[in-house]
Amino acid sequence: MQEAGVTVLVVEDEPIIRFALVDALEEKGYRVLEASNVLEAVGVIGKNEQIAAVVTDIDMPGGLSGLDLVETLDKSQHHIAVIVTSGGHASESLDLPADARFFSKPYHFDDILFAVRSAIAAKAKLLKKRRGLRLVGAAAR
Repeated sequence: MQEAGVTVLVVEDEPIIRFALVDALEEKGYRVLEASNVLEAVGVIGKNEQIAAVVTDIDMPGGLSGLDLVETLDKSQHHIAVIVTSGGHASESLDLPADARFFSKPYHFDDILFAVRSAIAAKAKLLKKRRGLRLVGAAAR
C-alpha cells in the first residue's frame, strides 16, 4: 500500500495530540485533513470523497462523540477505514464495527500508523471483493 496521496482525516479535540498525529501521518506521505469535533468532521467528509481513513477520539465537545461519527460512517461511508482512540473508555465496553481498530491513550504513533495502513488495505480488499460479487451476480441475471 502506497501512502502517498492517500487521505486520512484526524478528528481530535486536543490540539497537541491532533498536531502530533497529523505530523506523523504526513511524514509517512499521507494527505491529512483535520477536525476538532464531530460536526466539523462531518463537514470535511461531505466535501472530500477521497478520504480513505478516519482516526477519531471518542470524547469531544459539541454534543456528539467519536462513537456517533463511527456509527454514521458505518451506515453511510463503507469505504472509510476507522481507527478509534480514547483515554477514558475500554474497547470491551464499546460497540464498534467489526473492522474498526481501537487504541487506548496514550498510544504510540507507530501503532496508529500501522493501523491506518492495514485498515485501509483491508477495506480496499473487502470493497474489491464486494464489487466482484456484485459483478458476478449481475452477470448471472
